[in-house]
Amino acid sequence: MTLIILAAGMGSRYGGLKQIDPITKEGDFIIDFSVFDAIRNGFDKVVFVIKEEHLELFKETIGSRFEGKVKVEYAFQRLTDLPEGFTLPEGRTKPWGTTQAVLAAKELVNEPFCVLNADDFYGESAYRLVASHFTAPTEDYCMVGYRVGNTLTDHGTVSRGVCEVSEEGYLQAIVERTAISRDGEEAVFEADGKEVRISLTTPVSMNFWGFTPKLFGQLEQYFVDFLSNLGDNPLKCECYLPMAVGELMAKGECRVRVYESEDAWYGVTYSDDKPKVKASLEALKEAGVYPEKLS
Repeated sequence: MTLIILAAGMGSRYGGLKQIDPITKEGDFIIDFSVFDAIRNGFDKVVFVIKEEHLELFKETIGSRFEGKVKVEYAFQRLTDLPEGFTLPEGRTKPWGTTQAVLAAKELVNEPFCVLNADDFYGESAYRLVASHFTAPTEDYCMVGYRVGNTLTDHGTVSRGVCEVSEEGYLQAIVERTAISRDGEEAVFEADGKEVRISLTTPVSMNFWGFTPKLFGQLEQYFVDFLSNLGDNPLKCECYLPMAVGELMAKGECRVRVYESEDAWYGVTYSDDKPKVKASLEALKEAGVYPEKLS
C-alpha cells in the first residue's frame, strides 16, 4: 500500500512551514509518526505531495530519514496543472485544494492508498484499520472517523466535517461545521443562526482516507466540473477532497466504509497548541507506544 501525505500547504494560522517543525525533544516531526505507523502496518511506499520549490528542503529534512526503510517519492501540486482547456485565472495565487493535491500523485500510484494531512497526528490504529480494509480486494473506499471530543483545542474554535454514518457503518454525508468548541460534556457550534449541540463521541472526518486507484479518474472529472463553475470567486475557491467524495457518494459512484478510532487526534492548529501536542507525544513514547527515536 501507498501512503500519500498532503504537505503542500503552509500553516497560515500557525505561521511557517509547520510540517517540518520539530515536535519532540528528539527532533521528531509529526510526519515521522505518520510514516513510522504506516511502515509498521505494511505500507511500502510514501508519496509526499509538496510545492516544487520545497523539494530540496523536504529531501534533506524528511526524505533522508526514511531511506532504506520505505520507498519515497515526491509529487508536486502546481497552480498551473489544470485539465485541458482550462487556464489559470489572472491573479490566482491560492492553491486549488486537496482534490488537486491528490491528483498530483496519480502517475505514481497504482495500488490501494491512504491519504492524510502532513501536520496531523492520527494514532497507530488508523493505519491498521485502513490496511485491514484492503487485505482482501474491495471496491469500497474507507475513512477513519474520530470522536469530535478527541479533536478539539483549548485555544480557539475548529472546523470539522461532522459525519452521518449508517447502521451498516457506511458514510452517508459529511457536513462541514465551523467554529466548533467544547462546552462541558458536549461540543457546540452555530448553524443557520441557531446553537447546535452534539455529543463528544460524534464522528468527524480528519481527512484520513483509504482509496483504490479508481478514485483518480473520478477526481479528474470532479475537478473539471469544479473549474467549469468557479462562479464569482475564481481567485480563492478551493476543491476539497471531502466534498468530492460526498458528491461521488450522492451519485452512487462509491461507497465509503467508516472505521472509528478511539485514539486522540493531535494537530497544531494554533501555535499555543504545540506544548500540549509535544507533551502528549512524549507521553506516548514514555508509555512504549513509540520508540525513543522514530527514524
